[in-house]
Amino acid sequence: MRIRDILRRKGSTVATVEPGATVRELLAVLARHNIGAVVVSPDGTSIAGIASERDVVRRLHEHGADLLGRPVSEIMTERVRTVAPDASVEDLRQTMTEHRIRHVPVVEDGRLTGIVSIGDVVKSAIDTLESEREHLVDYIQRAP
Repeated sequence: MRIRDILRRKGSTVATVEPGATVRELLAVLARHNIGAVVVSPDGTSIAGIASERDVVRRLHEHGADLLGRPVSEIMTERVRTVAPDASVEDLRQTMTEHRIRHVPVVEDGRLTGIVSIGDVVKSAIDTLESEREHLVDYIQRAP
Protein backbone atom coordinates (compact mmCIF):
# COMPACT_ATOMS: atom_id res chain seq x y z
CA MET A 1 0.00 0.00 0.00
CA ARG A 2 1.15 3.52 -0.80
CA ILE A 3 0.75 6.82 1.04
CA ARG A 4 -1.51 8.08 -1.74
CA ASP A 5 -3.93 5.25 -0.90
CA ILE A 6 -4.23 6.54 2.66
CA LEU A 7 -4.78 10.10 1.42
CA ARG A 8 -7.39 8.90 -1.05
CA ARG A 9 -9.42 7.50 1.87
CA LYS A 10 -8.87 10.20 4.47
CA GLY A 11 -8.52 13.24 2.24
CA SER A 12 -5.68 15.65 1.73
CA THR A 13 -6.79 18.51 3.95
CA VAL A 14 -3.98 19.69 6.23
CA ALA A 15 -4.47 21.99 9.19
CA THR A 16 -1.78 24.67 9.20
CA VAL A 17 -0.83 27.69 11.27
CA GLU A 18 1.53 30.50 10.38
CA PRO A 19 4.85 30.71 12.25
CA GLY A 20 3.74 33.95 13.92
CA ALA A 21 0.51 32.49 15.30
CA THR A 22 0.44 32.21 19.07
CA VAL A 23 0.58 28.93 20.92
CA ARG A 24 -2.96 29.74 22.12
CA GLU A 25 -4.07 29.91 18.46
CA LEU A 26 -2.27 26.63 17.79
CA LEU A 27 -4.17 24.97 20.63
CA ALA A 28 -7.45 26.29 19.22
CA VAL A 29 -6.69 24.71 15.83
CA LEU A 30 -5.74 21.39 17.45
CA ALA A 31 -8.96 21.38 19.47
CA ARG A 32 -11.19 22.53 16.59
CA HIS A 33 -9.96 19.76 14.29
CA ASN A 34 -9.45 17.16 17.05
CA ILE A 35 -5.88 16.51 15.89
CA GLY A 36 -2.48 16.14 17.53
CA ALA A 37 -0.28 18.24 15.25
CA VAL A 38 -0.36 20.97 12.62
CA VAL A 39 2.05 21.94 9.91
CA VAL A 40 3.57 25.36 10.44
CA SER A 41 3.44 27.11 7.09
CA PRO A 42 3.59 30.74 6.01
CA ASP A 43 1.49 30.04 2.90
CA GLY A 44 -0.29 26.69 3.35
CA THR A 45 1.95 24.89 0.86
CA SER A 46 5.53 25.21 2.16
CA ILE A 47 6.71 23.73 5.46
CA ALA A 48 8.48 25.82 8.09
CA GLY A 49 7.98 23.23 10.82
CA ILE A 50 5.46 21.09 12.64
CA ALA A 51 3.91 21.74 16.05
CA SER A 52 2.33 19.04 18.15
CA GLU A 53 0.68 18.61 21.51
CA ARG A 54 3.98 17.13 22.65
CA ASP A 55 5.83 20.34 21.72
CA VAL A 56 3.37 22.41 23.74
CA VAL A 57 3.58 20.19 26.82
CA ARG A 58 7.38 20.17 26.81
CA ARG A 59 7.60 23.95 26.56
CA LEU A 60 4.85 24.56 29.15
CA HIS A 61 7.08 22.89 31.70
CA GLU A 62 9.84 25.38 30.89
CA HIS A 63 7.83 28.61 30.42
CA GLY A 64 4.52 28.16 32.21
CA ALA A 65 1.37 29.95 31.07
CA ASP A 66 3.41 32.72 29.39
CA LEU A 67 4.00 30.23 26.60
CA LEU A 68 0.43 30.71 25.34
CA GLY A 69 1.22 34.20 24.03
CA ARG A 70 4.46 33.23 22.33
CA PRO A 71 4.72 32.46 18.61
CA VAL A 72 4.48 28.90 17.39
CA SER A 73 7.87 29.35 15.70
CA GLU A 74 9.46 29.21 19.18
CA ILE A 75 8.15 25.73 19.94
CA MET A 76 7.80 24.03 16.57
CA THR A 77 10.03 21.26 15.35
CA GLU A 78 11.98 22.76 12.46
CA ARG A 79 13.50 19.58 11.03
CA VAL A 80 10.45 17.90 9.59
CA ARG A 81 10.54 14.45 8.05
CA THR A 82 8.28 14.27 5.02
CA VAL A 83 7.06 11.51 2.75
CA ALA A 84 6.14 11.35 -0.94
CA PRO A 85 2.72 10.08 -2.03
CA ASP A 86 4.28 7.10 -3.82
CA ALA A 87 6.23 5.92 -0.74
CA SER A 88 5.19 2.66 0.86
CA VAL A 89 3.21 2.66 4.08
CA GLU A 90 5.56 -0.02 5.44
CA ASP A 91 8.58 2.26 4.98
CA LEU A 92 6.75 5.12 6.67
CA ARG A 93 5.73 2.88 9.57
CA GLN A 94 9.39 1.97 10.10
CA THR A 95 10.48 5.63 9.94
CA MET A 96 7.80 6.69 12.42
CA THR A 97 8.79 3.93 14.81
CA GLU A 98 12.56 4.51 14.57
CA HIS A 99 12.29 8.28 15.01
CA ARG A 100 9.35 8.28 17.43
CA ILE A 101 7.24 10.62 15.34
CA ARG A 102 3.48 10.51 15.00
CA HIS A 103 2.74 12.89 12.12
CA VAL A 104 4.45 13.13 8.75
CA PRO A 105 3.55 15.71 6.09
CA VAL A 106 3.15 14.46 2.53
CA VAL A 107 5.04 16.52 -0.04
CA GLU A 108 4.82 16.32 -3.81
CA ASP A 109 6.78 18.60 -6.13
CA GLY A 110 7.85 20.69 -3.14
CA ARG A 111 4.26 21.36 -2.03
CA LEU A 112 2.37 20.16 1.03
CA THR A 113 -0.33 17.78 -0.21
CA GLY A 114 -1.43 15.93 2.93
CA ILE A 115 -0.44 14.58 6.31
CA VAL A 116 -0.32 11.02 7.64
CA SER A 117 -0.59 10.16 11.33
CA ILE A 118 0.44 7.00 13.12
CA GLY A 119 -3.28 6.29 13.47
CA ASP A 120 -3.65 6.35 9.68
CA VAL A 121 -0.73 3.93 9.35
CA VAL A 122 -2.20 1.56 11.93
CA LYS A 123 -5.62 1.72 10.27
CA SER A 124 -4.08 0.83 6.91
CA ALA A 125 -2.33 -2.17 8.49
CA ILE A 126 -5.60 -3.34 10.04
CA ASP A 127 -7.42 -2.89 6.72
CA THR A 128 -4.73 -4.93 4.95
CA LEU A 129 -4.93 -7.71 7.53
CA GLU A 130 -8.72 -7.76 7.31
CA SER A 131 -8.59 -8.01 3.53
CA GLU A 132 -6.06 -10.85 3.70
CA ARG A 133 -8.22 -12.65 6.27
CA GLU A 134 -11.28 -12.36 4.02
CA HIS A 135 -9.33 -13.79 1.07
CA LEU A 136 -8.08 -16.69 3.19
CA VAL A 137 -11.58 -17.46 4.48
CA ASP A 138 -12.95 -17.40 0.92
CA TYR A 139 -10.13 -19.68 -0.22
CA ILE A 140 -10.69 -22.15 2.60
CA GLN A 141 -14.44 -22.21 2.10
CA ARG A 142 -14.05 -22.95 -1.61
CA ALA A 143 -11.57 -25.77 -1.05
CA PRO A 144 -13.01 -29.27 -1.77
